[in-house]
Amino acid sequence: MRNILCLLSLSLFAAIGCSSSKERQVDFIEDNIANAVAQETLQTDIIEKSGKILNPRTIDENGNIKYIPIDDWCSGFFPGNIWYTYKLTGDAKWLPLARKYTEALDSVKYLKWHHDVGFMIGCSYLNGLRIANIPEYRDVVIEAARSLSTRFRLGAGVIQSWDADRGWQSQRGWACPVIIDNMMNLELMFEASLLSGDSTFYNIAVSHADVTMVNHFREDNSCYHVVDYDPETGAVRSKQTAQGYADESSWARGQAWALYGYTMCYRYTKDKRYLEHAQKIYDFIFSNKNLPEDLVPYWDYDAPNIPNEPRDASAAACTASALYELSTYVPEKNYKEVADKIMYSLGSPAYRAEVGTNGNFILMHSVGSIPHGNEIDVPLNYADYYFLEGLIRKRELEKK
Repeated sequence: MRNILCLLSLSLFAAIGCSSSKERQVDFIEDNIANAVAQETLQTDIIEKSGKILNPRTIDENGNIKYIPIDDWCSGFFPGNIWYTYKLTGDAKWLPLARKYTEALDSVKYLKWHHDVGFMIGCSYLNGLRIANIPEYRDVVIEAARSLSTRFRLGAGVIQSWDADRGWQSQRGWACPVIIDNMMNLELMFEASLLSGDSTFYNIAVSHADVTMVNHFREDNSCYHVVDYDPETGAVRSKQTAQGYADESSWARGQAWALYGYTMCYRYTKDKRYLEHAQKIYDFIFSNKNLPEDLVPYWDYDAPNIPNEPRDASAAACTASALYELSTYVPEKNYKEVADKIMYSLGSPAYRAEVGTNGNFILMHSVGSIPHGNEIDVPLNYADYYFLEGLIRKRELEKK
C-alpha cells in the first residue's frame, strides 16, 4: 500500500511539474504575442496616419525609423511581420493591413537584377497565400519565380546572387557571385513548382542547393559567405566574404541562412543529404567555443574582439526558427530545447525592446554589415520576422 501511495505521489508531482512547465511556455508565447501586437500597432499607426505606404527596416543613429523602397531586399519582411501578427492573434484587423503592405510590392514579381526576390515575395505574397488563401497571390509567386530563374547560370548550376557590374560589387572582380543567403530564396522556387506543376523551378532549386553544398562549406561544416563562379564552366574563382569579418571567418547570419536553407530543402525534397547537412551545420554552430551562453551569437564567430563584439539577434532568431522545423524531422535530438533557449533569450529584456521604444521594432541588437559600416547594433525587420515565425512554430509544436 505504501508503495502504491508513493507511486501516486510521484505521478501527481510529475503531472503538476508538467502542467507548470506548459503554463510557463504558454505564458511566454502569449506575452510575446502581446508585445508584438503593441509594437506593430504603434508601427502601423504611424504609417496609416502618414497617408503613405511605408516600409520600416531599421532605425538611424538618432533613433528615427528608416523606411525603404520596394526594391530593397528587406521589403518583404515588414508585410510578413503583419501576416504573422495576424496568424498569431487571429484578429481580423490585421488582414487588410497585411494585404495593403503586401500588394504594394506587386511589381517586385518582375524584378530580375538581384536574387532577393525570394525573400521579398516569399515573406509577403507567399505568406498571404498560406495564411489567408488569397487566390490571386498564386500567380505573383509563380511570376516571381520566373524572374528569379533568369539568374540561373546553367554552366555553373547556380542562381547568381548579385550583378557583378553593379554598385560596390563591381569593385570586387567577381563574375558570378553566389552568397549563402541565396539558399533562403529556394523556397520560392519549390513553392512555384508545386503551384504551377512546372518542375523547372524545382530542378533549379535542387541544382543550386547541390552545388552550394559542394563549394560553400569547409571541412568543419562552417560556410563561406561568397563563392564566385565562372558562369560558363562552373569553376570556382574565389571564396570570400562581403559581410563577415574575413574570407575564412564564419559570419554568424550566414551560418543561420545555411541551417535554415538546408532544413527547408529537406522539407520539399525529402533528400536525406540535405537533412544530414543541416545537422552538420548545427553541430558547427553549437560546438563553437565563441557561442555565448545565451546562444545569441556575436556577429561573426571569429570576430577579433570577442566578447566585446556586437551580438546579432537576427542570426539567433533565424537559427531558432530553423531548429523548430529541424526538430520535426529528427525528434530524438534536442533541437527544440535549443530553439526554446534561444527564444527565451530573445524574449528577455536583454533583447526584447520595451513597448514604444526601439523604433517600434520587437528585437534589439542586430547587425547588418559591419564591413560596410551599416546597421550595427540596431533593430532589423528580418530579426522580428524570424522571431515571430519562431513563435508560430513553437506554438504549433506545443499544441501537438
